[in-house]
Amino acid sequence: MNPDELAATVAGILRDLMAAGSVPALDVPEVRIERPKSREHGDYATNVALALAKSAGMPPREIGVLLAERLASADGVASAEVAGPGFVNIRLDSAVQGQLARTVVEAGSTWGHGDSLAGKRVNVEFISANPTGPLHLGHTRWAAVGDAIARVLTAAGAEVSTEFYINDRGVQMDKFGASVMAAAHGRPVPEDGYHGGYILDLAAAIMMARPDITDLPEDQQLVAFREAAYALQLRQQQQVLELFRTHFDVWFSERSLHESGAVERGMAKLREQGHVFEDGGAVWLRTTDFGDDKDRVLVKADGEYTYFASDTAYYVDKRARGFDINIYLLGADHHGYVNRLRAVAACAGDSMDENVEVLIGQLVKITRGGEEVKLSKRAGTIVTLDDLVEEVGIDAARYTLSRYPADSPLTLDLEEMTRATSENPVFYVQYAHARIASVLRNAAELGVDWRAAGYDAALLDHERENNLLGMIAEYPRVVASAAELREPHRVARYLEDLATAYHRFYDVCRVLPRSDEELAPVHVSRLWLCAAARLTVENGLGLLGVSAPERM
Repeated sequence: MNPDELAATVAGILRDLMAAGSVPALDVPEVRIERPKSREHGDYATNVALALAKSAGMPPREIGVLLAERLASADGVASAEVAGPGFVNIRLDSAVQGQLARTVVEAGSTWGHGDSLAGKRVNVEFISANPTGPLHLGHTRWAAVGDAIARVLTAAGAEVSTEFYINDRGVQMDKFGASVMAAAHGRPVPEDGYHGGYILDLAAAIMMARPDITDLPEDQQLVAFREAAYALQLRQQQQVLELFRTHFDVWFSERSLHESGAVERGMAKLREQGHVFEDGGAVWLRTTDFGDDKDRVLVKADGEYTYFASDTAYYVDKRARGFDINIYLLGADHHGYVNRLRAVAACAGDSMDENVEVLIGQLVKITRGGEEVKLSKRAGTIVTLDDLVEEVGIDAARYTLSRYPADSPLTLDLEEMTRATSENPVFYVQYAHARIASVLRNAAELGVDWRAAGYDAALLDHERENNLLGMIAEYPRVVASAAELREPHRVARYLEDLATAYHRFYDVCRVLPRSDEELAPVHVSRLWLCAAARLTVENGLGLLGVSAPERM
C-alpha cells in the first residue's frame, strides 16, 4: 500500500463515518500522509483528525479514535492508534508493504511516473542566448535545471516541448560579424565587439571554408562573416548541449518571428483584446492594467519594433501552437520580466496565473580551495559550459546544478564535486546504485534467479527493510511534487535519503548467503528489495540527466 492508496483509504473511512452520523457530514479535507520522524511512531501518520475537528465541532482525539478503530481493520493495515492531540499513527502489514518491491520491478523505467499533469501541453523555454559566443555558466545552470524540470513534468504525465530561444536579431549580431571579420583581416577587434580566443577560431574556420570571402565588398563581407560565424557558433552551442545530455525539441529563431509575420499577428491579437494604444507616435501595450510597473513600447516612433514586440509575439506564437502552460527560465538580471510576461499573457486574453510561469535563476560562481576561479581558455573572462564539463564531468555538473533551488545563489566547489567520497552527493548516490548492481551481479554469478524464485513479501519485516520500503514508496510523490513546484532539486535530495536508507539496510540485513549457507527465501525477498531500490535510484538519476553506473 503506497501513501496515495492509504490516503484514499482514510478518506473513504471518513466518508463512512459521516454517512453513519458519527462525524458531521462535511467536505472531507485533504488527507495528508507523512512518514514519522521516529519509526517508533509507525510507518505513516495523518493529521486529518486535527484538520477536521474545528469544522466538525468535535475534539480531534475523538475523531482520531473513530478513524483509528476502522483503519486498524482495513486491508493492509497492521495497526492504527491515536497519539498526542489527534494524530493517527499507522503501521502497515509487512506482507502488503513488501509487495511494493514487486510493483517497482514490474514497472521498470515507468516506476514513479504519474498522471497529475495528464492532458497538459507544456512549453519549457530554458535557454535564451545570443549565438555570438559559447554558452556561459548561467546558461549551464539552466541547461541542467531546465532539462530536469522538463523530465519531471513528462514523468507527471504532461506533454512537454523544450525550447531554446535564439537571440539572432539586433545590433549584437552586427558587432559579432564585425569582430570576426576584423580577426580574419588581422585587425584589432572593435572595442565594443566580442573578444576572446573563440573569435580567432571562428575567423580561421570561415577563411578555411571560404578563402575568397575577403574579396567581397566591405558591406557584403560583414553580412557574410556574420552569417557564417552565426552558423558555426550556433552549431557549437547545439553540440555542447547534446554532449551535456540537454536536448531541445525546438530551436526558435527570433528572426523568424519577424520574417514569418508572427510579430504582426501578435500585435493583431493584442489589439483585439483592447490593450494596444498609440501615444507620441509610438505603439504601446497597456501592461500596467495587469501589474506591470509601466506600459511597454511595441513600436517606436520611427517605426522600429522593440525587443518587447518580439517577446509578445513569441508568447502569442506559443499559445497558437497549443501550449497550455508556458514556462520561462530566465537569468538573475531578468526580474523585471516576471510581471511583464504575466501582463502579456493577460493582455492576450489568457490567465497570468495558469498560462505563463517565469522562473528566475540566481548567479553561480566557482571556487577551488575557497578561492574563486576562472576556467575559461578561449572565451575571454567568462566560464563556459565546455570548461565546467571538462573540469568536473557531465554527471557531477548536472547533479550539483540540479541539487539546489534555482532561485538561490550557488557556489560550486570544484574539489568537492570531483571527490570520490560519501561527502560528495553525486558520488554517494551513484555509489549506492553501483553497490546494488554489484549485489545483483553476485547473485547471478551464484546462479540465483531471484525473479523466477518464489517471492515472499512477508519476510521483509526487519526495521531497516521496512524503512527502505517506506522510502521507495515515497518516490512517486516526490516526482509529482517536483513537477508541480518545478523543483527538481527535490528528487536529488530524496535520492540521497534513499541511498542512506539502502546503506543502512545493507549493513545489517544479509542479502546473499554466506559460503556455508543455503539460499533461503529471505535472501530472495531481499534481492527483490535490492532490485526495487536500484530501479528507483536509476529512475531518479534519469530525471536529473545523470547516469547510473553499474561499477565504480
